[in-house]
Amino acid sequence: MADADVIPIGSGGRPGRGNRRTTPSAAARALAGDKARPKKGRKHPPEETEPVVESPAYAEERPTAPPFDFAGLERAVRGMFGADGERRVAEWLAFLRRRVTGEYELDEFGYDADLNDQVLLPLLRPMVEKWFRVEVRGIENIPADGSALIVANHSGTMPLDGLVTQVVVADHTGRPLRTLAADLVFQTPFVGELSRKGGATLANNDDAERLLRQGNLVGVWPEGFKGLGKPFSERYKLQRFGRGGFVSAAMRTGVPIVPCSIVGAEEIYPLVGNIASLARLLGVPYIPVTPFFPLLGPLGLIPLPSKWLIEFGEPIRTDDFADGAADDPMLVFNVTDQVRETIQQTLYTLLMQRRSVFF
Repeated sequence: MADADVIPIGSGGRPGRGNRRTTPSAAARALAGDKARPKKGRKHPPEETEPVVESPAYAEERPTAPPFDFAGLERAVRGMFGADGERRVAEWLAFLRRRVTGEYELDEFGYDADLNDQVLLPLLRPMVEKWFRVEVRGIENIPADGSALIVANHSGTMPLDGLVTQVVVADHTGRPLRTLAADLVFQTPFVGELSRKGGATLANNDDAERLLRQGNLVGVWPEGFKGLGKPFSERYKLQRFGRGGFVSAAMRTGVPIVPCSIVGAEEIYPLVGNIASLARLLGVPYIPVTPFFPLLGPLGLIPLPSKWLIEFGEPIRTDDFADGAADDPMLVFNVTDQVRETIQQTLYTLLMQRRSVFF
């Protein structure tokens, strides 16, 4: 028997035959262990590894994300909004839904009761309660139902007294106060539209009578811009009450007139001057000059935190006048003068009772 050919392990075949490889085969590398490694640059397919299976015990022990803390959210809401925080948040969400779906109404004057109750009055309330610290008297003189015409003095350079009165009446009676405003308010972009949504309408007899016949509380400031723009040296001295149009509207509808005296508004923007030439150029009644405006720019528009007193006087009845009384100029003038004098005397009384301007 011929001698068997000896083939070196790992040579890949007989010397001088085959593919002439001199690198060890996979079987040789397996026998040689870690010492036999392929040369650098030789590509080999990656070794397949079995997937790691997570044991059930480890899966149970693995930490999970904590559940949402609804109790903490509830405490935060109560801390921010008080004990009735949940109710307020629910009301706000319901308001947003109504705005998105369009489920709200405007009356014939453009009044948006939903926007007024949920947005406008809440925005003004901190100014009334915290900044001016308004003290209210005689609120029982405003009727709980039915129409009434609330007539107040006007002052303060900017008509903040009208906004404050709206908040006071709404908070103490639960009824909205519909206000009569000058034409300039509705000619001002954005301000006019917002004023209508807040309950204001033009200060004319037709609109006033329509509102009163519908059973509304209506507010009017007969001094107009003459009261707003009077110098600080003439503070709390009432200007002329116009021609008494508000009295004739009350007489025609037979509603009571409630005098309203406001102390504190005169000091929020002490008016010491007026840029008359610029006011004529812009078509406005006046351009105010105060100790802080325009010297401090926008900062000068921040009102001073004066202490306010608002008193509603006893109603003056108009339903016992004879028919056609509203067309009697002398009678209308006498009632107008009576309302004006009542407010003026009450202002003097409140000024004597006020301890200081800011406290």
